[in-house]
Amino acid sequence: MRTFLNWFTGHPVRLVPVGFAAAIALTTILLLLPISQSGRAETGFLDALYIGTSAITVTGLITLDTATHWSLFGEAVLMVAMQVGGLGIMVSAAFLGLIVSKRLGLRSRMMAQAEANRAINMGDVKTVIVRAVLVMLTVELTTGALLALRFYFGHGFGRFEAIWQGLFHGISAFNSGGFSLFSDSMEGFVHDPWVIGPIIVAAVIGGLGMPVLFELARRNWGHAKWTLHTKMTLTGTTILFVGGFFVYLAFEWSNPGTLGPFAWHDKLLPALFNEVMLRSTGFNSIDVASMHTHTQLSAIVLMFIGGGAASTAGGIKVTTFFVLLWVIWSEVRGEPDASAFRTRLGEPVIRQALSVALVYVAFIAAGTIVMQMFEPHIDLAHILFEATSAGATVGQSAGITPDLSGPSKVVSIVLMYGGRIGPVLFATSLAIRTRQRLYRYPEGRPLVG
Repeated sequence: MRTFLNWFTGHPVRLVPVGFAAAIALTTILLLLPISQSGRAETGFLDALYIGTSAITVTGLITLDTATHWSLFGEAVLMVAMQVGGLGIMVSAAFLGLIVSKRLGLRSRMMAQAEANRAINMGDVKTVIVRAVLVMLTVELTTGALLALRFYFGHGFGRFEAIWQGLFHGISAFNSGGFSLFSDSMEGFVHDPWVIGPIIVAAVIGGLGMPVLFELARRNWGHAKWTLHTKMTLTGTTILFVGGFFVYLAFEWSNPGTLGPFAWHDKLLPALFNEVMLRSTGFNSIDVASMHTHTQLSAIVLMFIGGGAASTAGGIKVTTFFVLLWVIWSEVRGEPDASAFRTRLGEPVIRQALSVALVYVAFIAAGTIVMQMFEPHIDLAHILFEATSAGATVGQSAGITPDLSGPSKVVSIVLMYGGRIGPVLFATSLAIRTRQRLYRYPEGRPLVG
């Protein structure tokens, strides 16, 4: 036992993957219990493991219909799993940030703490956890209450059913879970702003990340005092939000399977909702399988980028993408340094962003290739969409998830697990392993391009 504890204390980063694996195992066991299943429904081990992984990693991909397969107890297991997974993501990100700040050199540590402490107190993990729980419960309960009222008064649900549906979807929305108790997700409420609106707001808030939310909640704040992380996250999120909306609207405007049959003013809300969900959460109010291929490819880009750091959304994170974008822009302009918001981006940050992005590309590409080997009859675009959705823990599907073979489900499980904990662990490892050499090799200049 002492050896086992030393294994953890010597390398505390190992707590994160082991903790998530343990939560997945427990969720899988609970889903296999007869009490979790509705009527005579039976759940195979692989399906239980798949859905348990999807719930803990707050992905939202499912091989069994949530609305009909699970009993009330099974739905409660999924709801708690999403809650645990979402909280675990945010807390582990803060925990790893604390580790990094303590392992850096003195100068780098002072810079990191000066940046982080303006948003959250990196020296007090307990405070971070309490604040995260308060923010989470506030958004979830508010969203759940609004949805419950709408379900009860606007759609004729019973009192208990309205409360349960509201609470479940409020938790699922904030945690980017994407699980729905309706077989067609949110397609039945495609034009109802009182259902769609609260879900959009909860998903956007959950996708910003705790450091940004903590900083925005401070008194006497202003954009001039925001940290570079907050400025970059809010700017990047706004660009993706607006740009993605117009791209989706333009691409699907006349598609008879999605927005085509609606009047022009009825196209706006579905376009907004599905654009937000394609970047973070697995809900949909339009059939994803009916979208044009070029729309799905655009969605793959949005899924790959994901949401804010230390948020419930997946992907390489907005800050990682925009760090690379600013580097490219500085290189195009011939500037010696990459800078954003009148702040120079350090070389270690640039290297870490580049490493995370390239490893993530390789990870999803490998999953796509292997999955295509097992599913040669499925269109490659749909396989790429599925693999990206799993690796970016988004939960959108072109309708092929229930039809995947056993080996492809295993690949998807690996993608969900690795996609959830991989980027933050990899970035943390890069930061911890940063070291100074007393010598440097001669500079070389290979041909590029």
